[in-house]
Amino acid sequence: MADTLQFDLVTPERKLSSVPVTEVQIPGAEGDMTVMAGHAPTITTLRPGILKAIGPQGHLTFAVTGGFAEASGPSLSVLAEQAIPVDEANATIFDELVAEARSLADAALPEDRAVADKKVADLIALRAAAGY
Repeated sequence: MADTLQFDLVTPERKLSSVPVTEVQIPGAEGDMTVMAGHAPTITTLRPGILKAIGPQGHLTFAVTGGFAEASGPSLSVLAEQAIPVDEANATIFDELVAEARSLADAALPEDRAVADKKVADLIALRAAAGY
């Protein structure tokens, strides 16, 4: 059996997962990455996307809206702004996330508009990736 690492996914509201896994695919701000046991210590920001954890218990799939991930050899901790198990999500949830991001983008200062518009685009892509 492949080596495992401890995977923890938390949001400000709750802990969503704390399990041993063989790999976690995360939507990094600089590009997607896969973390496995023994990964070099890394801290990265997350963009909206699909996070997949694969382990002895099967696949866990979450839609995350952003946050941070810290890999340190035997563990990976993900601190997500928001995370929703994809099997619990629905079109209404994604529509609300996109509408909130659009509202924030409309109110953004001109110098912050490009970042805000990218977040809207990323959330629209996340909705499509989740099948909604």
